[in-house]
Amino acid sequence: MDKNLQNLVFAIDIGGTYTKIGLVNKNGLVIESYRFSTDAKLPYNIFLEKLSKEIHKLIKPNTHSIEAVGIGAPNASYITGKMISPPNFVWGANVAIRQDIEQLLKLPTYITNDANAAALGELYFGSGKSMVNFVVLTLGTGLGSGIINDGKLIYGQYGMAGELGHVNVFPDGRQCNCGLKGCLETYASVTGIKRTVFELLSNNNSESLLRSYSYDQLDGKIISDAAHQGDIIALKAFEVTAKILGRKIADTVAHLEPEAFILSGGLSHAGDLFIKPLKNYMEDNLFKAYKNKIKIILSNTTSSNSILGPAALALQELHKD
Repeated sequence: MDKNLQNLVFAIDIGGTYTKIGLVNKNGLVIESYRFSTDAKLPYNIFLEKLSKEIHKLIKPNTHSIEAVGIGAPNASYITGKMISPPNFVWGANVAIRQDIEQLLKLPTYITNDANAAALGELYFGSGKSMVNFVVLTLGTGLGSGIINDGKLIYGQYGMAGELGHVNVFPDGRQCNCGLKGCLETYASVTGIKRTVFELLSNNNSESLLRSYSYDQLDGKIISDAAHQGDIIALKAFEVTAKILGRKIADTVAHLEPEAFILSGGLSHAGDLFIKPLKNYMEDNLFKAYKNKIKIILSNTTSSNSILGPAALALQELHKD
């Protein structure tokens, strides 16, 4: 048997729009992967049936030597193995997904939330390989975060630690899908910056490339492209977002003192246009002992292949002492 096809893990990354599955070896080489629509607005049993079919298309029993399964999913608890009321899904309050997939594949199965999985992906295969203290921020539809401290992922008492997207920014601020108001992810995410754009458009008569888009049409790339073309509204939206997130990153530094924050997801694709003001606002709000020490960098690993996070989770569990 080809050595690359031995000691594999099966990785599953469940997103609100797409689910990605794949086979990964211990070196982070993706042997094969496939993406399909999650259909999060349909019942959970329909997703499970679809997942089963797609898995059996991918796995070749006489060729692949699979040792474990890793899953990254929204609001997933490492401790309970359940997805706890995932936003934008209609699957219920306590989805026993680890148990269901373990029964399906008859393999040891491990789960954590998608941002925690991304942090493990960075630790094993990405920018975090040379670090022992860092925070991953996934800036997509929402804001996810995973915290690596002394080389280990922080899970907390109930497996849900590190939900920085739900720290409060403004009391009685924007409504969040979680039920709270003023959560960080309602400002510092693709969804958040879209809301900021429309607030700016309604309060400003400046010409803008963004005026021709409806809310549903607008996405992070369109805003980023407009900003790179010098669009006043787009540039201001990134400035507002950087200011809010920079302050909260500074707060997080006071709690954790990480070496770096690693950013991934749609909002991070704006590059220096977003990173430079973000660093400036972080530095402006840091306690003096931390100034000019904390890095903000872009992911080149989990952004390019989201299944590396769940794969890293499975590999970590397999090699625990």
